[in-house]
Amino acid sequence: MENNKSSGDKSSLKPIRCKAAVCRKAGEPLVMEEILVAPPQPHEVRIRIICTALCHSDITFWKLEVPPACFPRILGHEAIGVVESVGENVTEVVVGDTVLPTFMADCGDCVDCKSPKSNLCSRLPFKVSPWMPRYENSSRFTDLNGNTLFHFLNVSSFSEYTVLDVAHVVKIDSSIPPSRACLLSCGVSTGVGAAWKTAQVEQGSTVVIFGLGSIGLAVAEGARLCGASRIIGVDINPTKFEVGQKFGITEFVNSMTCGNKRVSEVINEMTGGGADYCFECVGSSSLVQEAYACCRKGWGKTITLGVDKPGSEICLNSSDVLHNGKTLMGSLFGGLKAKSHIPLLLKRYMSKELELDKFVTHEMKFEDINDAFQLLLDGRCIRCVLWMG
Repeated sequence: MENNKSSGDKSSLKPIRCKAAVCRKAGEPLVMEEILVAPPQPHEVRIRIICTALCHSDITFWKLEVPPACFPRILGHEAIGVVESVGENVTEVVVGDTVLPTFMADCGDCVDCKSPKSNLCSRLPFKVSPWMPRYENSSRFTDLNGNTLFHFLNVSSFSEYTVLDVAHVVKIDSSIPPSRACLLSCGVSTGVGAAWKTAQVEQGSTVVIFGLGSIGLAVAEGARLCGASRIIGVDINPTKFEVGQKFGITEFVNSMTCGNKRVSEVINEMTGGGADYCFECVGSSSLVQEAYACCRKGWGKTITLGVDKPGSEICLNSSDVLHNGKTLMGSLFGGLKAKSHIPLLLKRYMSKELELDKFVTHEMKFEDINDAFQLLLDGRCIRCVLWMG
């Protein structure tokens, strides 16, 4: 690995040669190879990744063969790192700071970032782009033949070094264990935030969660923190109930054993008319409909977090929408503003309220990333943390 010492003279910064796991074809094993990471441009930072975790969104885009898929690409978006160098106009972090990268921008200056009602930055809106947020058709990655390597979700953490826009990094306390802090870069923040900020789950309420993967379990953790009295998990894998109990799941419905009844019918019977809050965490439009069908009339909220196939549509009966007074909402990054809410979640972790340890089921070397992918594909891990170096 080649590095250069950062200094006050930003014009002296040079490319870094390092290892990255490159996705060259859909569904094929990632290729561990040496790449070049360019210096940061204005409003950008280059960071050295300490460790990165695998998220199901990485699997989704690794498999995807149609746009917004593109190859070759450096995936990964849940990580923690140290600032190695900064570009012009960067003042909120300095070299040596420990930071979490986030796929959602938090510029702090636009109307949306200044409002407590939204986390959808309008200056740097979320999109699955292969480029840098402020510099369209611009990449900071090339292979050793000079060919462009595409970015992923504004992070690309499957590389020893990466470059991010400063709006996508959050400075954190360096004393927090990296393998725990990195979980708040995406998955745990998304699930906990969906319960805490998007739904605003109330004390004593009833919650139903469709899909007990890592996001669903993080929703359960968030609902537990909010004081929900019943947290019902729905999944096709019965072993998920035992796992879910560690995160606050109180009851379980196996959607494969409901006989001639729809899952929503079973839930409505269990809850006496529907749950206060329903969360769809799989990425299935039909499950969104089921979740909407079993949230209580008058005040029930259905929140969708799952990533469905591009172009998928949700179909609801218009009279049901009109007559039942329910709410259907999407939740990107759990409705959290990264730079203000992530530090709050980390504080709750340090005070032993938010339990992050139970999410990490495996820790491996970065070089074993394809084995880690298989663990996630087989459903044998919640979060696998990969350590660099």
